[in-house]
Amino acid sequence: MVIFPTFAMDYGPSTMDLIIIDHGLKFINMEFLKAIWNEFTGFFGFGNLIDILKSGKYDQLLTYQGITAVLGPLIPFLLIVEIIRGAFYKRFKVIDYKISFFTYVLNAFVGRLISFAMVGICIGLFEKYAIFKTSFTWYWFIYAYVVWEFAHFIYHYLAHKVRLFWCLHSTHHAPAAMNLSVTYAHFFLEGPYADIIRTTICILLGVNPAMLFVIMFIDGTWGAFIHIGENLVKDARFGFLGKIVLTPSFHRVHHAKNPVYMDTNFCNLLNIWDRVFGTYQPEDRAIPIEYGITRPMKPHSFLDAYFGEIVALGKDVAKAPGIKNKFLYVFMPPGWSHTGDHKMSSIVRKKYFEEEQYNKTQPEIIKT
Repeated sequence: MVIFPTFAMDYGPSTMDLIIIDHGLKFINMEFLKAIWNEFTGFFGFGNLIDILKSGKYDQLLTYQGITAVLGPLIPFLLIVEIIRGAFYKRFKVIDYKISFFTYVLNAFVGRLISFAMVGICIGLFEKYAIFKTSFTWYWFIYAYVVWEFAHFIYHYLAHKVRLFWCLHSTHHAPAAMNLSVTYAHFFLEGPYADIIRTTICILLGVNPAMLFVIMFIDGTWGAFIHIGENLVKDARFGFLGKIVLTPSFHRVHHAKNPVYMDTNFCNLLNIWDRVFGTYQPEDRAIPIEYGITRPMKPHSFLDAYFGEIVALGKDVAKAPGIKNKFLYVFMPPGWSHTGDHKMSSIVRKKYFEEEQYNKTQPEIIKT
């Protein structure tokens, strides 16, 4: 007897298939919701706080870990309040948050991991070459913070004065409005570049590594807060406090493209180094701030904000005659040109102040 193979007719999925599919979909949904929850808690910084509350060890809230867990969600919370308040007063525009949102998504993991790695590498490489060692005490903490601000000034100044570094930093200045989301708008390589400079200077000048991480937390929290927008705080000079520290008003000036405000207020919390190097500039309420960068941009374009300066630099290098000029385009300030038609911020500011002085010295024309 010959036995022929039998073939099942395909009348559709069986009950078992449906059960498997149902369980698979539930698993996918749970994983998706879990990923959303992790991203939510990661953005708002609730994760560590939730872990402490779940453990029931509330005394941990008084430790450094506990304090950072409580303060971590502060900036994202203020961002939500800022958005809600802006919507209530009909000043909220989704487009103002577009560049910052897409930049945050792109940088969520890569930039953060590279930055942490750079800090660790710099500590490992340069700690043995420190000019002296400091301990974790209040007086050395004051010294360490002054050194940190100096290191931050150096990084930030170079980010504006070296075109290659400006390509990394310009993404942060691209948004045409100021709000807390701007603190998340960074090219993914800017954090590592900044931390190499800041960490190296601090370690070589004897800053205790443990103290450095505490300072980084304070600096990061304040550095985010000073991006607060007018939807939440309209006049952000903060009275007497503005005489001591750099308030959001000073940082709004830093993000301005008005000639009078260009390349000023490079510090983050203490204004000591801006005063020392002559880059300190208070806000003049009579001069409305114009945010953004001077290069013509595609309005609210994430790709232009993220890659536009790199593309522009590439074009300038490609058309520049000779190796020397190509090199200079990379390392001279933004606006430098091999033709001599320079549009560097220093020249733009000088021309602005000369015109202001000229206008003041001219006799007024009395209309009869």
